[in-house]
Amino acid sequence: MRTAAIVLHVFATFAVAGAARAQPPGGPQAIFNRAVADFQGGRIAESVAGFDTLAKLVPSEAPQLWQRGIALYYAGRYQDCRAQFESHRTVNPDDVENAAWHFLCVARAESPERARAALLPVGPDPRVPLTQIYQMFRGTLAPEAVLPAAGVRPESQFYAHLYLGLYFDALGNKARALEHITAAAADRFAPVGGYMHTVARIHLGMLQRR
Repeated sequence: MRTAAIVLHVFATFAVAGAARAQPPGGPQAIFNRAVADFQGGRIAESVAGFDTLAKLVPSEAPQLWQRGIALYYAGRYQDCRAQFESHRTVNPDDVENAAWHFLCVARAESPERARAALLPVGPDPRVPLTQIYQMFRGTLAPEAVLPAAGVRPESQFYAHLYLGLYFDALGNKARALEHITAAAADRFAPVGGYMHTVARIHLGMLQRR
């Protein structure tokens, strides 16, 4: 997900207010930071509670909180997860990752077939291999074609492994999911994966506990 741009936009409203007065302790930025830290620490319930608080506190900015959608997925709140990514599309319509997470939420709540039928449309996402990842979720490209499309760039390889793993897990193929999520969670991808590398580690732990 496009972390920096989204986070900056979420708090643009508060930057204006902050020019007149300092943001109080426990303000939106602090709540967001705690929710992110809780997620990174594997404290999913606490992370979701924080993101929920933030969404209620600033409802006009709630669509920006894709991080909330991911936390909701791991909390098992799949209908809320679906709604979050449908909302996020209104502010970030080109993002393939948003459509992928929407698919994952619907697949858990209903079925992979329903998720494919409800797949959100996207615009041009120039990141490699996001086009191929979208085609895979749409069912028009074999998963085996995604990793070769990633090429040699570590960032592209990371996203290929991550979404292959998530896709296979949604389809109930634990062995293939473990193969790719283990690769995505490797330390070598931490510098390029950022927040989504944390997602890979959390998902790997979930798979290993099953």
